[in-house]
Amino acid sequence: MEVEIKVPLTEEEFERIREILRSRGVFVERKFESDVYFNHPCRDFRKTDEALRVRYDGNSLKMTYKGPKVDSDTKAREEIEVQLYEDVGKILEKLGFRTAGKVEKAREIYHFEDVTVYLDDVHNLGKFLEIEMHSDNVMVAKERIFEVLNLIGLNKDRTTRKSYLELLF
Repeated sequence: MEVEIKVPLTEEEFERIREILRSRGVFVERKFESDVYFNHPCRDFRKTDEALRVRYDGNSLKMTYKGPKVDSDTKAREEIEVQLYEDVGKILEKLGFRTAGKVEKAREIYHFEDVTVYLDDVHNLGKFLEIEMHSDNVMVAKERIFEVLNLIGLNKDRTTRKSYLELLF
């Protein structure tokens, strides 16, 4: 289960958190990601709270299914991700899937103890912090994520359960 929170940031907060992560976390990489979302031909993923995404990051291509959210405070949901070796977008469209939207972002990835932290600059949306943890126990992961959020000086009332695609719409 993927458990995640997302917080919109000001430019000043973005830089302050970057300094905290550089001093207390482990920088992993900076990359540009282009996410193309598809909608099912027979059911609306917006209504079922699911997502099907193909992500291009310059080095790899991945397809991800995200199930409905299972927690009211976080974006906890089933996530199945597979590595691809060729663009499947054309195949999906031939099968009746429709492109639902595209999200492009510059992303910095940090490991902060037992969680992954992302600093995202999302095209046409702004700057965001994401804190993510994979766990079979949503409550334990949620508690740890909110603890890390507090450590970097942000309040959990600022989080959003919406995806970047939902925020863009």
